[in-house]
Amino acid sequence: MTESEKQTEEKIFESATEVFLKKGMDGARMQDIANHAGINKSLLHYYYRTKDHLFNAVFEKIAGQMFKKFAPVLDENLSLEEKIRFFFREHISFLQRNPRLPAFFMNELNRNPERIKKLVQSMDVKKLWSTLEKQHKEEFVKYNITRETIPQLMTSIAAMSVFPFVAKAIISGIMEKMGYDFDEYIELRKKYAADFVIKAITK
Repeated sequence: MTESEKQTEEKIFESATEVFLKKGMDGARMQDIANHAGINKSLLHYYYRTKDHLFNAVFEKIAGQMFKKFAPVLDENLSLEEKIRFFFREHISFLQRNPRLPAFFMNELNRNPERIKKLVQSMDVKKLWSTLEKQHKEEFVKYNITRETIPQLMTSIAAMSVFPFVAKAIISGIMEKMGYDFDEYIELRKKYAADFVIKAITK
């Protein structure tokens, strides 16, 4: 592939990402993506023959970038509390920079739950658990965190981080009525959510 072809492919990928995030899989058209990239539809099909093929590539890259962002939770030099604070701080900041991602994933979850299931199953959850258990064995015993309760903890943490963005229209409406600013609320949530979880597991 020549340098020019690489640049064209990157332009297509960036345009597809923008269009899919804005319109979703069902709402996006290949013509929309071609127009956004400033190329003709035939050239787009030369690189990506179908919308499904292009969407899969975009979806997998976005998901990969998101999960890679949180690799430091396996850093053995961080305490369990530091990892919880890191997750909320970085995850909420990531969603602030990419506010359309939660709705994008929710739409895809409803449209094609098998894709999300395969994505989750591609992650080595057992390795993640084993690593955390080894690194924080004493803390897990002290706070009664077990294989049975870890799914509750993980889903609670994820929900506390993602829900405000999924329900932004509702929450921001309530905030405005009460005289609060949504952006300020989100900034405060990074610490509040971490404090809440840490207090819940260490009580």
